[in-house]
Amino acid sequence: MEQHTPKGLLRRRTRLLFLLGLLLLPGLLLAGTIRFIVQPIQDRATTLDHYRPLADYLSRATGEQVKLEAAINFLTYWQGIRKGKYDLVLDAAHFTDYRMEKLGYLPLAKVPGTVSYSLVTHPNTLIFEPEELIGKKVATPGAPSLGSLRLQALFPNPIRQPQIIEVPNAAEALRRVESGEVTAAIVPTPLLAAHPDLNVVLTTDPAPHVTFSASPRLDPAVREKLRKALLALGTTKEGKRVLQAINFLGIEPADPKRYQGYEKLLSQTWGY
Repeated sequence: MEQHTPKGLLRRRTRLLFLLGLLLLPGLLLAGTIRFIVQPIQDRATTLDHYRPLADYLSRATGEQVKLEAAINFLTYWQGIRKGKYDLVLDAAHFTDYRMEKLGYLPLAKVPGTVSYSLVTHPNTLIFEPEELIGKKVATPGAPSLGSLRLQALFPNPIRQPQIIEVPNAAEALRRVESGEVTAAIVPTPLLAAHPDLNVVLTTDPAPHVTFSASPRLDPAVREKLRKALLALGTTKEGKRVLQAINFLGIEPADPKRYQGYEKLLSQTWGY
């Protein structure tokens, strides 16, 4: 037994400070809580409402507490992604590949197939080539969203570009096209199902659809529980209800090789 001497008190204080330090480590700060974030294609409130059924399902299926979070825009999102703040992430191929290459994240599962982006105008604005938009207002979610990077690639000449109007999310970009506030917008092609009258100027090459990836901080057993729960979404009544609620056709395994090279789209982005 330690005596109540200055040395004994010092040893006890040292042990206490060590234990407190462990509690403050990122991976142990909220033991048992999985921080889950989805890229901000929609506004923050809509994202939280839309994906809550999925977070609740994952909590039940894994026995872990899955906390859904959302960013207000892509700049804020990128800042968090670069720091590896989140344990489970659902986002586009360039972000997925970035985390795999730079932070050691592991892809768990993905929405089937691929996704492209479309450059669209109001039905009454007949534009047939991207070059016709030089000098005109084009809305896009801010950098480094995949839409903004695809738009930049369409106009590599810095003196022959549209007037890029950054908006918080794709829904706002579409609203501004329909209201006439901007001439065009670039948005995920699947969103056009709800806007069939828009004029499509161009559709980009497809990329792997949005993907769930997990932080290396997560225990391998927890990662495996998440992977199995995600892949089981299409096999149970509960899972199918969740897929319907979040408007996903299904979930399939994610092959890491399919993402190689997409992180290079971020090479000109601040913080890369």
